[in-house]
Amino acid sequence: MKHQRGYSLLEVIVAFAVLALALTLLLGSLSGASRQIKQADLRSRAVLHAQSLLAVTGVIEPLQDGERSGEWEDGRYRWQLQVAPYQEPRTDALPVADTVAGPRLAQLTLQVSWGDTDADRMQWRSLRLLPADTGTPR
Repeated sequence: MKHQRGYSLLEVIVAFAVLALALTLLLGSLSGASRQIKQADLRSRAVLHAQSLLAVTGVIEPLQDGERSGEWEDGRYRWQLQVAPYQEPRTDALPVADTVAGPRLAQLTLQVSWGDTDADRMQWRSLRLLPADTGTPR
């Protein structure tokens, strides 16, 4: 009788087990990459919306101290903009508004959120020079 060449059942089972393990690892990394791409897309959209809002803030209408909020993309992104007089970070300095009678600095703080976790939230801070006649009390 001739000796037949081929694979034994045990070798075939081991090969399938190795293949299954490799596919599991591959699919796991692909799904992780998919989540990262989705998160990057959400963050990119938030940055674009925030840049647009900060670019037109104080241009269309005069900038005033206070708080405003709104939504983009049918409520997917929520934003909150706070405008307040800028305070010098040094503790020994006087507030800028008390020392200068002319133009003053305002700090804009923009928060954008699109989910419920802290990872789904971004914040920007910017300074703007306001004219002396903005109508806001000092």
